[in-house]
Amino acid sequence: MNTSILAKFKLSYGEFKLDVDLSLPNSGITVLFGHSGSGKTTLLRCIAGLQHAPEGFLSINGVIWQDSTKHLFIPTYQRALGYVFQEASLFAHLNVNENLHYGLKRLKNSVDTIQKESIIQLLGISHLMARMPDNLSGGERQRVAIARALVLNPQILLMDEPLASLDWERKQEVLPFLIRLNQQLKIPVLYVTHSKQEMAQLADYLVLMSQGKVDATGRLAQTLSRVNLPLAQDRQASCVWDVCVAQHDSVDYLTQVAFSGGRLYLPMIHLEIGDTLRIQIFARDVSITLDISTQTSILNILPATIVDIYHDEMGQSVVSLNVGEHTLLAHITQKSAVFLDLSVGKSVFVQIKGTSILN
Repeated sequence: MNTSILAKFKLSYGEFKLDVDLSLPNSGITVLFGHSGSGKTTLLRCIAGLQHAPEGFLSINGVIWQDSTKHLFIPTYQRALGYVFQEASLFAHLNVNENLHYGLKRLKNSVDTIQKESIIQLLGISHLMARMPDNLSGGERQRVAIARALVLNPQILLMDEPLASLDWERKQEVLPFLIRLNQQLKIPVLYVTHSKQEMAQLADYLVLMSQGKVDATGRLAQTLSRVNLPLAQDRQASCVWDVCVAQHDSVDYLTQVAFSGGRLYLPMIHLEIGDTLRIQIFARDVSITLDISTQTSILNILPATIVDIYHDEMGQSVVSLNVGEHTLLAHITQKSAVFLDLSVGKSVFVQIKGTSILN
């Protein structure tokens, strides 16, 4: 991991205490994930300078924005950052184009026209430029808010639950644009959410928080598969794989996707051959067998190796497996784990129900 963000903060108010010490990557989306009250937004506000932690150190790409030991604190307006809030907070008396230009006058150099146009195209808002905020949907307002933050040419983009105020349909409208940003942006993004769907679809790197502290950090796939973490033991536990569309079967309405280690059958996906996508496989939809069964409705049967097992107090076993270069979780009963004599290093087969895989 190429580290560009060093963030260390301590603060307290009332019964809440924030105590974090993080080294984060300089590209992709880092998701700060946890329940409400875990300290995610407080941490983001400290990074933005909106909250001044009495003990703190913050360095972005080698530029120090805070060092309490040297009484250094760069105010928010002097930090090269973009911030997207839960609500779009657009200026109601300005149209979209004017909203995008509002913050530019504080920049020393005028914004690159090519960069601005690429951001507008990337977020699909070129047809909205003359509209007033009241004539935009919730999803359109958030896309404009993201564009307004990006035209400032920030060194880092901070996003505080930007989809929280949207209904399900509007979230599905905005998510593809966020995924596109992830693929094309060259700046780090810190994204706060308590939504497992957003975390699974967007994160490259994951920071798990609770009660003002960091429980775990790491690349998304590796962190999700850590069997000793509550996230892997939860009923909604899952793993994510980045795969490539390999083949379409128009007769059986199936799509084959390829990954290092094999192929999976999924219900038909309307993407081109060679396109990449991220799929989410829930642990509850994975079963383990010692032999390949031919008398089954499940099409996806893959060789795997057990890398870790955790037995909880409720009779459940959480099994982490390697399938090629990918990691997979399976939730089974402890009775089944004993019956199959499962152990670390054992070679098995996993069965994955294709209709349960999300993309």
